Amino acid sequence: MDILSGTGPVLVIAPHPDDEVLGVGGTMARLADAGREVHVCVATRGQPPQFSDDMVASVRAEAAAAHAVLGVTRTHWLDLPAAALGEHPHGAVNGAIGGLVADLGPDLIFAPHPGDIHLDHQLVFLSTLVASRPHQADYPATLLAYETLSETNWNAPYLTPAFVPNVFVDVSDTLDRKLGAFAAFESQVKPAPHERSVEALRALATLRGATVHKQAAEGFVLVRHVA
Repeated sequence: MDILSGTGPVLVIAPHPDDEVLGVGGTMARLADAGREVHVCVATRGQPPQFSDDMVASVRAEAAAAHAVLGVTRTHWLDLPAAALGEHPHGAVNGAIGGLVADLGPDLIFAPHPGDIHLDHQLVFLSTLVASRPHQADYPATLLAYETLSETNWNAPYLTPAFVPNVFVDVSDTLDRKLGAFAAFESQVKPAPHERSVEALRALATLRGATVHKQAAEGFVLVRHVA
């Protein structure tokens, strides 16, 4: 299976802005370079009083800069409540993500891993599965789960689903663009050894790459592929 060889739209679903860059940034750049339409769906929006309108606008500007580095075709903002999806009607989450999937008709979707510690990530994954059910006339042929530093790595071993990648994408030539895109999220970047640091992100890419004898890679869990 070569996930880079298709021709249809690609959709990366992120619970929060920067999740998509952390998990799929290098692959997104490769797909864009290959001429694919790469769409990013950011499911949630920060809500007051924790997040002011100015803070939200600042993060969206950071996302625009990051996505320009990676060659993203379009960013879609669903504006569901951040860190509160558990209290939000799940049917509304299903409807928002399902509506976008129906409109775009992607043949490849990247979603957060269900074992992530953040409940928003878990619920977005479930809604992505609902939106991608194969009983529909048109559905994505390939669905992959990505890892998000600071979320996937904090799950409970043996108690929650473990992230064990079985699909790897060589990002040796696009790693610097991924790191540059992440650096554009100035409000989110932390100094090393914090996991949300450029150094940690590079280290993870080096580890995933060494697993498959590449200089750098991103790892994914294959949820489904229909040929």
